[in-house]
Amino acid sequence: MSTDTFTGKVDQVVGKAKQGIGEATGDQELANAGAADQVKGNAKEAWGTVKDAASDVGTHTQTNADVHATETRTDADANAHDLRNKVTSAAETLKDKITGKTDEVRARNN
Repeated sequence: MSTDTFTGKVDQVVGKAKQGIGEATGDQELANAGAADQVKGNAKEAWGTVKDAASDVGTHTQTNADVHATETRTDADANAHDLRNKVTSAAETLKDKITGKTDEVRARNN
């Protein structure tokens, strides 16, 4: 488990606690900070998972130094590329959803 994966999980737990305390005490700023910490934690954990997978693929590729090594590396590179695209797309989608919801809240309160 990479440091990013671990710290991402910690950020999520801390964020949940902050959000819960903020909501229980009526402190919207603390609740919002907690939600932001959870988003940051999920992103960090996802990044750590990508790094771990890339490391595993790299290690696996290095140990297969036979005739199929080039094919394996090409497949691994394509898989790593696809995984990176999925993670960045998911992060962008999440950001867009959060922005949309915050816009809705702002519109209701204006």
